[in-house]
Amino acid sequence: MTIKSVNLIKEVPIQSRPRERLEHYGEKALANHELLAILLRTGIKGTNVVTLAMTMLNHFEDLYYLKTASCQELMALSGIGKVKAIELKAAIELGVRISQTSQIKIGQITSSTKAGEMLLIEMRGLQQEHVVVLYLNTKNEIIKKETIFIGGLNSSVAHPREIFRGAVRYSAARIIVGHNHPSGNPEPSEADIQFTRRMSECGELMGIELLDHIIVGEHEFISLKEIGIC
Repeated sequence: MTIKSVNLIKEVPIQSRPRERLEHYGEKALANHELLAILLRTGIKGTNVVTLAMTMLNHFEDLYYLKTASCQELMALSGIGKVKAIELKAAIELGVRISQTSQIKIGQITSSTKAGEMLLIEMRGLQQEHVVVLYLNTKNEIIKKETIFIGGLNSSVAHPREIFRGAVRYSAARIIVGHNHPSGNPEPSEADIQFTRRMSECGELMGIELLDHIIVGEHEFISLKEIGIC
């Protein structure tokens, strides 16, 4: 007789439910059986999903043996049908592949000149003002390059919060901001200077260093760090 799967997670006290605990405390706060219970989703008649997850882990004794178990070995357990076994194998394999990946690096900044030359190639000749951020790790390797604003001629409304939101998202240690002057003249305006100082202050508060703010013209660039603005 087939044992019908039923969702008995509601029988678990709300403060102990894995999904709610992950939502409130984050995935790192959950035990192995709680993470497994989220993947299983449902228990079986008479056994809630948390108990089923604990039973599975007790059966395999170690996460390594759960990782290497075949679909047939998983299906041999009460409450694990073909669909659940396949979903578990897919989730485990995805986890393995994620663990083998590393953060993509797209170059290393060794000086303001190198950063300026890179931005000059990309941004000169643009007919609208663009604000680009290079997010760097502690080795000054570029882990992300992002255009955060495209505006009208000679106007910039980019706010430091947009820039530092990305820095937090990408776990950047430092940033370099670049923007172009469609007029072709890279001389900083008073607004550019004030914007740079605001970014520098925000960076100090957040522990994320503003390495430079580079303004790109048609044929040259200006580093505000080199002229003492940041």
